[in-house]
Amino acid sequence: MAFHPNLDPGLAAALEATPLPVADLGAVRLEDLPGLRLQLSAARAALAPLAPDERVTIEDRTVPGPDGDPDIRLRIYRPAGRRETVPCLYWIHGGGMILGDVEMEDARLNDYVAELGCVIVSVDYRLAPEHPDPAPVEDCYAGLVWTAKNAAELGVDPDRIAVGGISAGGGLAAGTVLLARDRGGPALAFQLLICPMLDDRNTTPSSLEFAEAIVWNRAANLLGWKALLGERAGGDDVSPYAAPARAADLSGLPPAYVDVGELEVFRDECVDYVLRLVRAGVSTEFHLYPGAFHGFDGMLPQAEISRRASAERVVALRRALFS
Repeated sequence: MAFHPNLDPGLAAALEATPLPVADLGAVRLEDLPGLRLQLSAARAALAPLAPDERVTIEDRTVPGPDGDPDIRLRIYRPAGRRETVPCLYWIHGGGMILGDVEMEDARLNDYVAELGCVIVSVDYRLAPEHPDPAPVEDCYAGLVWTAKNAAELGVDPDRIAVGGISAGGGLAAGTVLLARDRGGPALAFQLLICPMLDDRNTTPSSLEFAEAIVWNRAANLLGWKALLGERAGGDDVSPYAAPARAADLSGLPPAYVDVGELEVFRDECVDYVLRLVRAGVSTEFHLYPGAFHGFDGMLPQAEISRRASAERVVALRRALFS
């Protein structure tokens, strides 16, 4: 595939030196997903494991899921040796609603804890299509409720809890924040939405433009929404907790940080969501990274634009949670 003419030069150079082994998810069928998940898990297992970091402790917990549903797994990252209560980032991984697990975020979250000194709780929510809407967002909300109720045990300040996520996890983070507002809690201090997946309708200019993309193209996005919503995708009967762009009212939400790449399907739905947040009175910081594709910083972390994006998120979290 030829590179987009606007692709950031540093990303282009990195791609030429080490092409990304990215599957064409747009060509995947729903019935192929179990096998693809096994392949991705095997590929990750073949990589060198995350080196132990004496600054961070990691623990897995199984906690109650939504009423009547299975328990959920949470991975808890704590700053080693910290005795006083600290802020918490409740994290939701990406994967287009169809892929991913907490393990894939170990490196990112380990770095956040080491740099910020906060606690992070990462939720292993159920995936579509085996578990369609509302299972994923309800799992995320149940894990958040458990985190807030157990703040004292976790060493967390209950007044300084943020919700964050990337890609599908960013969309689920936005949906979880809406649920927390509408269900009367937990109280949240901040939301960090990284290239969030927000709109099942797929009618924005960028959704139509990126039939070809380096990581996540239009066909892949249609697949993810179909897996989550089935025949409801794009129709009138879709909850704003599943597709937060559908929310009629964004007032009363915690301050937000949103970023997205110029060269990705989610660009315009993120821009639209940010404008609506601001107009609803929600203090919001927004970054549109020029020449960047979906998930660029995770795929090519050493590129200058990737390092800049990662640093900006840490600055935003520090300001929101420690000021």
